[in-house]
Amino acid sequence: MKQLAAVIVAVAVLLTGCTSAPEPAPATTAAPRPVPPPIDPVQQHADDRLSVMSLDEKIASMIMLHVPGLDPSGIGGTAAAYGLGGVILMGDNIPDPASVLADWAPVIRGETGLPVLIATDQEGGIVQRIPDGGPSAAELRYLDPSAARAAFQERAGMLAADGISVNFGIVADVAGDPSSFIFDRSMGSTPVDAAARVGEAVAGEAGLVLSTLKHFPGHGVAPGDSHSGIPGTPMGLDEWRAGHAEPFQAGIDAGAEVVMFGHLQFDAVDPVPATLSLAWHELLRDELGFDGITITDDLNMLEDSGRPEYADPVQNAVLAVAAGNTMLLYVQGVDVPAVVAGIHAAVDAGTLDESLIDDAARRLLVVRRELSGETGRFVHCFEECRAVIE
Repeated sequence: MKQLAAVIVAVAVLLTGCTSAPEPAPATTAAPRPVPPPIDPVQQHADDRLSVMSLDEKIASMIMLHVPGLDPSGIGGTAAAYGLGGVILMGDNIPDPASVLADWAPVIRGETGLPVLIATDQEGGIVQRIPDGGPSAAELRYLDPSAARAAFQERAGMLAADGISVNFGIVADVAGDPSSFIFDRSMGSTPVDAAARVGEAVAGEAGLVLSTLKHFPGHGVAPGDSHSGIPGTPMGLDEWRAGHAEPFQAGIDAGAEVVMFGHLQFDAVDPVPATLSLAWHELLRDELGFDGITITDDLNMLEDSGRPEYADPVQNAVLAVAAGNTMLLYVQGVDVPAVVAGIHAAVDAGTLDESLIDDAARRLLVVRRELSGETGRFVHCFEECRAVIE
């Protein structure tokens, strides 16, 4: 009996061991999958579009041209034929009444998803393309800075209603000498006074048009008229930083999207006009923190200066791109195919880095796409696609 009882106990122990639940495995927590950053549709569109553009198309997109006359189809047709990135409207382009521009703008802009930039100079006062009853810079310099915000808000609202997307209107030059060429267009006799009004002017234009600061690095420093010569100054960089940089910094901090370079020569900084100066472009980007569109003043003015080294418009264009300009402005006309071919040849020769052109073209694609208000993906129609459509 004792042996039987022992066997029963042993079997029970064995059965218990076989049927008992195993120890639960320690719980593990799966690592969360990384969430990809959201895709910015404007940036994506710019990347996709840039990837299928030829070098000539990129170069042409960097050009802003004045097309004379009152024919919107002619202006828009010229822009489309050359693949221009922008047009500037001068006095000869303004109909009577100017409100008719609102009907012209879609024709000039062209492609709805990537509109051509339409610019004009609407400073008020002695420089205005459209009749403007607002206070001029010469008046604003004696008013409270808030008056500059109100004036440019109204000015920009008028331009936006007329279909204009860029105003070359905010003069950031400091001019204290009444005999200065730029005095009546400057909003301050001191850097502090000018900076306060420039910042307010940019704030007034915000959301209505792209604001432009001009004429970097400061026409008030250099006596003379850059329309007929290249004004120069011995002013050094430290002195410039301590004063004339301030209005440009104020405008940049306020959100200005465009800076126009003047044909102004600071010999102590770089013995070439700022328009063609890599040093001044780097200073604007690196020290003042500007990340927007840079544009030359009318490049025809370099030819008009009478200086033989700037007699060749194609060479001037190559130098302007090499310096870092996003856009090349021509008010008096230019042979667009020759300029495009000349810049292309400089890339082929290795004297221009194509990355400069890619950077400029992409910046412009982003700005133009943002203005369109569209957010869809870019779909390119290659040769097979066009063959089906046609």
